[in-house]
Amino acid sequence: MTTRFRTKVFVSSVVVAAVSLLVVALLLSSQVREQQRDAIAQRLTDEARLIADLLSAAPTLRGAALDDEADRLGQYISGRVTLIAEDGTVVADSTQTLDELATLENHASRPEVVAARETGLGDSQRYSTTVRADLLYVAARATHPVVRYVRVALPLTVIDGQLAAIRYSTLVALGAAIPIALVLAWLLSAPLARRVQAIARVASRYSSGDLSQPAYDYGADELGTVARVLDASVQELGRRLDELSRDRARTDAILTGMMEGVLVVDRDGRLQLVNHAAQQMLHVDGSATGRRYVEVIRHPDIAAQLGSALRGEDVGSRELSLVRDPGRTFVSRAAAVASAGGGGAVLVLHDVSDLRRMDQMRRDFVANVSHELRTPLTAIRGYVEALIDDPADAANTRRFLDIIRGQSTRMDRLVTDLLRLARLDARQEALERAPCDLQQLFEEVAADLAPSIDARRQRITIDVPADAREASVDAAKLHDVVRNLVENAVHYSPEGADVHVGAARDARAYTITVTDSGPGIPPEDLTRVFERFYRVDKSRSRPGGTGLGLAIVKHLVELHGGTVTAANRPEGGAVFTVTLPASAADVTRI
Repeated sequence: MTTRFRTKVFVSSVVVAAVSLLVVALLLSSQVREQQRDAIAQRLTDEARLIADLLSAAPTLRGAALDDEADRLGQYISGRVTLIAEDGTVVADSTQTLDELATLENHASRPEVVAARETGLGDSQRYSTTVRADLLYVAARATHPVVRYVRVALPLTVIDGQLAAIRYSTLVALGAAIPIALVLAWLLSAPLARRVQAIARVASRYSSGDLSQPAYDYGADELGTVARVLDASVQELGRRLDELSRDRARTDAILTGMMEGVLVVDRDGRLQLVNHAAQQMLHVDGSATGRRYVEVIRHPDIAAQLGSALRGEDVGSRELSLVRDPGRTFVSRAAAVASAGGGGAVLVLHDVSDLRRMDQMRRDFVANVSHELRTPLTAIRGYVEALIDDPADAANTRRFLDIIRGQSTRMDRLVTDLLRLARLDARQEALERAPCDLQQLFEEVAADLAPSIDARRQRITIDVPADAREASVDAAKLHDVVRNLVENAVHYSPEGADVHVGAARDARAYTITVTDSGPGIPPEDLTRVFERFYRVDKSRSRPGGTGLGLAIVKHLVELHGGTVTAANRPEGGAVFTVTLPASAADVTRI
């Protein structure tokens, strides 16, 4: 349970008032006790001296007469009178009979008697076992033949009574003052409590994120000054936080959207920032932040660049590849951070893998096109020269012209495929979806390739379930896709082998598979078989082919919003899988 500020002030005021009154009462009681004791001591001193003088004037008093005199004097002074001999024996006592005197202890060692022996006068305060009360004793030396010391004593109950009266008065005053103090404290604490509550409400609003300027008047005293200073500090802090938040949001958006990897380390070499691109490039996660870069980044060139930048050295860019991902190429640049910003270094990683790959593909493409065109042109030129040299040989003329026609046809196919790839790259071929019977389409492809299939004594099997028979596709383009895949399978399968074409369907996609019985594809080449002019090895070389069929397949399938993959079968041979969306709405789901 939380105690309110006003309640605390109220309780504190009441406690302070009560404690103050109690302290005053205790001090007053102590002062009264001391004053009363001093007054009683002085009275007993005077009475002891007076009794000593009276005894000096009556030297004949002995025995019972002396005890009677002690009783009479005790009644006069309303106290106890004890007459003590030189050796400490009690010879008379106003509170004891003659028979009881013999039972009293020797008083020679009593403090007041010892002091009277040495100085003529002594006093002490203690509990008396004889009268069972606290007494104040005063002893004076006498000149009586029997009595050497006169001691008078008075109970301190008188002081206790006076102190009881003072305590009673104090309690009465406390009982009367507390209600008044309660009312005054409660009333006086109200304005202060209201101010503190108003300040607390403003602080609570600040803590919830609302930093708008309050219209509350804090007052002109010290509390108001402190509140105004704190309010101004919060307003300034809020303004700076807003600026920092905007800057941080912009920076985060920039870093998140960057394709380049960014690493920031402080002057101690601890990672302060690793954006998402750098995490993917270096295969690290968000937990790397706060750790030393040498513990996280294992690449020696990157570590060397950061170390040089932290030492303030000029660092040039470097092209490197990562051990974990050798197929990717990066250009790294590092720079030192100005010391006014706390020092440190920044490293930027540019992924140039696509640029290098495209450059290599461009060189390979130029080389492949040159080779593919040079081969038929060389044949055509050679046979044309042969015809010119010996035009009279009719048999050779016919054979040479057939070869020239075949080579020109091959060139025409190559140019046609190149032009089609160019149109597909430029998105110039429109997709015209319509219901298509996959069973019929597969049979048409088999009929088109029947001469090649029969020549190699191969068999083509078609498996299309009823629920996968009709698909919404561009029939002409899908025909080209299946034809290229089946033709590829026929060429790579041995004579007498089977080529299987199948289709299946689920809730979102159609799947078309073309399976051959050939030597398969090396695992390292599975992702590259769809590149233009890419050849796996000599065992899969295809005389007469353009090397662009699978590249066209990939573009046509992607035009449908689908994917095509190549894989090896455990029992041997390759399988090409085409996945097409069941409808236009499913394009982004596969």
